[in-house]
Amino acid sequence: MKQIRNTIIRAGLDALYFSGAHRVLRPFFGGVGTIFMLHHVRPAHAGLFQPNRHLEITPDFLRATLAYLRATDVDIVTLDEMRRRLKEQDFSRRFACFTCDDGYRDNRDHMLPAMQDFDAPFTVFVTSDFASGTGRLWWIALERVIAKLEKLDAPIDGTMVRLATSSLPEKDMAFDRLHGWLRGLGEDDLRRAMSALCTQAGIDEEAISRELCLSWDELKPFAADPLVTIGAHTLSHCNLAQQSEAVATHELATSRANIEQALQKPALHLAYPYGDRAAAGSREFALAQAAGFQTAVTTRPGVIVAENATQFTALPRVSLNGNYQDTRYLPVLTSGAATAMWNGFQRVGQG
Repeated sequence: MKQIRNTIIRAGLDALYFSGAHRVLRPFFGGVGTIFMLHHVRPAHAGLFQPNRHLEITPDFLRATLAYLRATDVDIVTLDEMRRRLKEQDFSRRFACFTCDDGYRDNRDHMLPAMQDFDAPFTVFVTSDFASGTGRLWWIALERVIAKLEKLDAPIDGTMVRLATSSLPEKDMAFDRLHGWLRGLGEDDLRRAMSALCTQAGIDEEAISRELCLSWDELKPFAADPLVTIGAHTLSHCNLAQQSEAVATHELATSRANIEQALQKPALHLAYPYGDRAAAGSREFALAQAAGFQTAVTTRPGVIVAENATQFTALPRVSLNGNYQDTRYLPVLTSGAATAMWNGFQRVGQG
């Protein structure tokens, strides 16, 4: 199913590009700028089973993106500058912001050098538990479990199911099925389910955060770079909408406080974990504002429009998706045409 979806999206991007429709639609849907969403930036690696490939781009593609923006006279700015332009309705020049979720070490090792080459600022949203080495990146753990096993057992929707995972098609199907099931669980049930799966494969789930994410000690010199802004991504990377108001408030406020205490810098920007309508809505937008965040970004697809100045804690983004690393898609993505089609040619809602 995921491969079919990717094929349809790629066909849509190609249609917009080759027809030139993105140029026609840009004046209507291009907005005033773009906030790009990234996760991993690292060299491509071998292996046919990569279900999380969409969460990573190569340093070469990042550089190509930066070069395209510079060539088209787009300002690459901080979230603070984006906020100023929206507040003051200063739209004399188009802008782009770069944001990275989770706090991966490759953001320092591979992304920072590319951004330095173009003197381009960016924001990294840090999950406190990942920086502490105790967090659980369950989607990566799931990939590793399926990659290692030839079959596995899981209590999907209350029924124990045995899934074959010996071939690549079986692994892809198992990942899609398990990911969809796990994504719908509450935090406690998700933790128990992933612990059971990791036990079957002999995988230490907590070790993944220590392997892949910047520690607090590593974040200190990273945050000192003038191009780097550190924002919050909650304490545990939970689905905020599934939490009580008290727990969600704690996740937001304490994650901000942790960053400020560790780095001695203000943490004024937030990315909601998951960030779609099921994970971040009007309640979460209000809680983020109450917690003192000046901006908060979702994963809802869309460019920035003047109306976003009315609610800075409900900002859409455009994903730099690892499945579509083709420079011809860049003018389509920045035109707003692709996200407009995705949203049914409606403005991205704030509720």
